[in-house]
Amino acid sequence: MWPLGWVAVASLCLGTLWAVPAEERRKAEKPKADPAPYENLDLDNYDLTLDSYGEILDLSNYEELYDYGDLAPKIEVGTLAPRPKDPKTLPGPGATAGPPKPQPPTVAGPLPPAPIPGQGLPSCVQCLCLGTSVYCDDADLERIPALPPDTAYLYARFNRIAAVRAGDFAGLRKLRRIDLSGNSISWVDVDAFRLLPGLQELLLPENRLTALPELPRGIVRLDARLGFVPGEGNSSLGRLLCPPSPQDLQQLQFLHLSDNLLDFIPVPLPDSLRSLHLQNNNIRTMHEDTFCDSHEQGRIRRALEDIRLDGNPINLSLFPHAYSCLPRLPTGRF
Repeated sequence: MWPLGWVAVASLCLGTLWAVPAEERRKAEKPKADPAPYENLDLDNYDLTLDSYGEILDLSNYEELYDYGDLAPKIEVGTLAPRPKDPKTLPGPGATAGPPKPQPPTVAGPLPPAPIPGQGLPSCVQCLCLGTSVYCDDADLERIPALPPDTAYLYARFNRIAAVRAGDFAGLRKLRRIDLSGNSISWVDVDAFRLLPGLQELLLPENRLTALPELPRGIVRLDARLGFVPGEGNSSLGRLLCPPSPQDLQQLQFLHLSDNLLDFIPVPLPDSLRSLHLQNNNIRTMHEDTFCDSHEQGRIRRALEDIRLDGNPINLSLFPHAYSCLPRLPTGRF
């Protein structure tokens, strides 16, 4: 037995010694890379910029080289419904379904505003609500309907509204434009528009007004064409518009009072005014300080560029100093 053991150990040692030279021979026989093709590359001055990027990489046929079809999700029919976690929870063949369990009420979003008592249906039933705009044109309304709290634009034209009350727009702080053209409004409460901080445009043409309502200080556009009949003694813009003072309307840019029975130009006019339409009235005269300040000879009132006085029985050539500070002459008869 001992001789056989020594023979086995000797054979193992000889095999190990023979494997090492063979591995070295294979490494020696492996061909080395020829450095000749890389001798012409100057890698020291290599600089990759946005200008040279297109020359290095050709992406013109990138979509052809890359197939996006393998990224499309594969859907097998019958695997869309989730499997129950525990098969024991499934009802048996003869089991009957019990009564459904009551679910607690959810409050995913705000509830629609309830109509104000005495005003009938909410406006989104009587009218059309699109976003923050409410359209009530030609809806046979006799008063302002209840409006959603986020209303910014109201169009209630060509109805039979006769009066505007103080509570018609209460709480609507986002209201920017009110268009009540073509109604029968003859009376407006003093607080109907005055307490609306966001109101910029008030359109009241073709109504039966005897005096203009009190306006908020941020009003930009006032349109009361066709149907405004001023009462006796209204000879100034302060009494005509009823603001706290005429100087408080420093945002007013468009004042349109054409086609009425005005026999005067409402003054004083705010410095912010850009357009004044008074055509087709009964204006016969004006003062030297109507548009310009006679004490400031060099002052130019550049904002007021659009004055319409055509259709009035006034000869503008008789009052040259009244508009000497304007960038343009008023439209009318000279």
